[in-house]
Amino acid sequence: MLRQNPVKNGEIGPVSAAMLIAELPELGRMTSGEAAAVTGLAPVPHDSGAMRGSRTISGGRRSLRHVLFQAALAAACHNPVLKPVAKRLKERGKPHKLVIIAIARRLVTIANAIVKTGIPWQL
Repeated sequence: MLRQNPVKNGEIGPVSAAMLIAELPELGRMTSGEAAAVTGLAPVPHDSGAMRGSRTISGGRRSLRHVLFQAALAAACHNPVLKPVAKRLKERGKPHKLVIIAIARRLVTIANAIVKTGIPWQL
């Protein structure tokens, strides 16, 4: 039986948690940057010489990235810790997708820290 609002208390939802466990078995044994890179949420530069291109996300585990994007959409609106972060980025003029990807990366970082330390999430 699914709960009505999986992000009610700032938690990650059951589907996202199951995907993290299934698709990222090395969670908790890597750094936050490595976790972001494996999920495809790390910015990849497109620079050449003096030309500085834009940063995009690519690579990683695509299906996990899609699930985390959906979780980040909910967290940006409902998570009491991540909602102010999203609001601050929007106020600085960042595009909507960049804000959601930043939140998704933070979700992976938080999940990695929770698994690594064994300390449950507290608001």
